[in-house]
Amino acid sequence: MDTEDLGLFGPGSVTWKVHEEPILIVAGLRSLYLQALHPRAMAGVAQNSNYRTDAWGRLVRTANYVGTTIYGTTAEAEAAGRRLRTRHARMRATDPVTGEEFRIDEPELLRWVHVTEVESFVSTARRAGLALTDDEVDGYYSEQRRSAALVGLDPEDVPGTAAEVADYYRDVRPQLRMTREAAETAVFLTAPPIPWKLSMPARVGLNLGPPRWAYFGIAATALGMLPPWALRLYGGLGLPTTALSADLSARALRLALAAVPRRYREGPLQQAAKERAARLAAA
Repeated sequence: MDTEDLGLFGPGSVTWKVHEEPILIVAGLRSLYLQALHPRAMAGVAQNSNYRTDAWGRLVRTANYVGTTIYGTTAEAEAAGRRLRTRHARMRATDPVTGEEFRIDEPELLRWVHVTEVESFVSTARRAGLALTDDEVDGYYSEQRRSAALVGLDPEDVPGTAAEVADYYRDVRPQLRMTREAAETAVFLTAPPIPWKLSMPARVGLNLGPPRWAYFGIAATALGMLPPWALRLYGGLGLPTTALSADLSARALRLALAAVPRRYREGPLQQAAKERAARLAAA
């Protein structure tokens, strides 16, 4: 194994530029709100996941996977992809409409999850104030085809530009709808259980301490940054100024996070990748 390998992307990539942004915590939540609107994909998650009882554990595992694909060595990223494909290959779910049993690693479902994630990452970073040219946005989508290959997709079947992502959303929208599972998931995402170490004693049976209010703000921003068609599926949540308010909130949060010392806002995978890049540059 080449321990000095820069991985699938590297310091000159648009991917590293985008994922440098701590504001992507909002993007991750935005992508989950979007994903819940696909009934078949939502059924696959609901019937195979313990996200309600282990929400934060699942979040940590997902973050570790994404971090490994972005900042790990090529061998580490490929190993993470193999483990994920092996888990997915064993999972089945039942279509809530037709009753048909299906594999959760169907290309259609993997593509939906991939596109909602990468579109959420790059659009959130840009709307929060990260300077990205249109060519860089297209470059990000093109680079992320490498991540799509890790989960088992043919990169050629994955949108590789902003225009192709827009076309994909237009084509898939007739399949999307608000279901009971989508509504329940949206409520859960908006008010999940707060880890007990962050919780404050509840005087009236509710935990409304600072961590809860901080999370409410992040969730509201993520919802407000959804595409207008997704907000309509959620029942028209928000006012006509929702998008502008969400953008302003995201910009304010990005500035606040930028003030946090780098050693606290960068994970070990990101730090290790930068150290490898520095060693290679010095050599």
